[in-house]
Amino acid sequence: MIARAAALLLAIALAAPARAEPPPGHPSPAKAVELLAPQAAPAASELPHRGTVLSAINVNEYTYLEVAADGGSRWLAAPRLDVAAGATIRYADGATMANFYSKVLQRTFPSLTFVRHVAVLPD
Repeated sequence: MIARAAALLLAIALAAPARAEPPPGHPSPAKAVELLAPQAAPAASELPHRGTVLSAINVNEYTYLEVAADGGSRWLAAPRLDVAAGATIRYADGATMANFYSKVLQRTFPSLTFVRHVAVLPD
């Protein structure tokens, strides 16, 4: 009986850990890190999009930004930065994910664009 229990425990310990895949349309954890990896920042004038920050949420090494632009609003995820509501920013193109669920915030964003570069413009 003890040998059988020991064999069962050994089999469980040696079994490959289960790995949950992200939902369809979501980047893998490795791809998300790649999308948000720091790179040399381009000049603000080289960033194609402009908007006004409506809200900013800093989480770990990322910042979620709600931005008013093009007559509407959108959510961005960028490498962490300090920015206040009302600031004008320029930002890079990015990868957009539909129905993105943030485990840390326990919130689903209908659409979230991961961008590598955000520049806060002077007042």
